[in-house]
Amino acid sequence: MGSLAILIAKYGYLILFPVAFFEGPIVTIAAGFFVSLGYINLLPAYFIIVVGDLAGDCVHYLIGYKGGEKFIAKWGKYLKIEASDVTPLENQFKKRGGVLLLTGKILHGIGGAFLVAAGIVKMSFRKFFIYNLAGTLIKSMALLLVGFYFGAALGAIDSFLSKLVVILTGSAIVLLIIYLLYFRKNGKNKT
Repeated sequence: MGSLAILIAKYGYLILFPVAFFEGPIVTIAAGFFVSLGYINLLPAYFIIVVGDLAGDCVHYLIGYKGGEKFIAKWGKYLKIEASDVTPLENQFKKRGGVLLLTGKILHGIGGAFLVAAGIVKMSFRKFFIYNLAGTLIKSMALLLVGFYFGAALGAIDSFLSKLVVILTGSAIVLLIIYLLYFRKNGKNKT
């Protein structure tokens, strides 16, 4: 967040496009926070984020469209994916392509897979773009508003989560050591 603030202070809106291209959601929340602080304005930030996010999504689609079948042929066996698995996927995209794309937009962690899959099954780019634009417009505004209203809490949340991770990791290590020592001791007593 601090690095992004420095970049936005230095480069303004110019930095939003490339960062939104590579990592849309967290940048959108951060941009909402910076809007609330007055560093940037809502509408230009929203427009740039939508365009950057859509550009990244189109690259995912093109990867699937141009290289998906070759990838599956070469690497699919390692991922337990065969060319015959594409036909059911293609049928699903014919029936529910728009819903799948909107679902992928909501489920950020696996959204890229939906975008690449749309390319693999050769979904019409026009249909892809319309549904993806609708999802991007809604999601980007929602995330900007989250950042605008709750952005100040991001630092506190990040700090809390960092401390929680340290505590949980330390606890897991201690429990693992106790467990290993206990069973090692009990294993030696049995012999």
